[in-house]
Amino acid sequence: MTTTVSPAAKVVSRRRNYGSLEFILGASLSGIVILAVLLSGFLFPDGGESMDLGSRLIAPFQSWDHIFGTDPLGRDVLARVVVGGKISLTVGFASVIAGALLGTVMGLISGYYRGFWDMIVMRFADVQLALPFILVAITFISILGGGLTNVIFFMVISQWVQYARLIRGQVLALREREFIQAARAFGVRDLAMIRHHVLPNVIGPLIILMTLNVANNILLESSLTFLGLGVDPMIPSWGGMLADGRTYLQDAWWVSVVPGLAIMLTVLGLNLLGDWLRDRLDPTGKV
Repeated sequence: MTTTVSPAAKVVSRRRNYGSLEFILGASLSGIVILAVLLSGFLFPDGGESMDLGSRLIAPFQSWDHIFGTDPLGRDVLARVVVGGKISLTVGFASVIAGALLGTVMGLISGYYRGFWDMIVMRFADVQLALPFILVAITFISILGGGLTNVIFFMVISQWVQYARLIRGQVLALREREFIQAARAFGVRDLAMIRHHVLPNVIGPLIILMTLNVANNILLESSLTFLGLGVDPMIPSWGGMLADGRTYLQDAWWVSVVPGLAIMLTVLGLNLLGDWLRDRLDPTGKV
């Protein structure tokens, strides 16, 4: 018997979903940060590089021209935080998209075909997961050097395993389901089976993991740059600003605190959106 859901019930359900605190707060924080970064070229045409040694280390809210203060070179902290967000968001989104594509392909091959391919992919994944992240990062960047492209490339090759293992587990559960067996009995080819029957059923958990990993990769990029293993120190970035301001914590705390708050609010917003998506796309996971 088919249950019919009234239009009024659909509206109530939609309001409940999009009216939750997780969605409102997560979307607001993430949206404000992303919008500010996208408009950074319009808001701060100088790229946050204009120096005024006569205005160095102005405290926050002491001048309308520098609402969040200035750094040791007289550069506006707010401008550098907004412009520096380009690096963190670029690394976060680019590494997650590339890692998810690679991991999804490997996970589909491993889970669907099993046998030799499954053994090769999973043993390689086990070895990679056993390696300490920071040790691998130091070795990788020492050999190839830092820079935006190398940081993204390193995160992709170090994190594709997460997506591969997730997709493999989902595919192993799906390949024995009745609709997959029925499609196979009707002679559906492997590529069509994966594209039309398997992939649509694993996309939900994949999106959730991607959302959470964007926040995680923003933290990783900031940490690597703080340690001198990330992007060029001459390019404004949140991790670089944290590193530059650590020697001024007692006298000019805002140089490090403001970019630290930017990192915290961005990661918080993305994690809240990830939790909301998990509840929306995987209702069986609700407690």
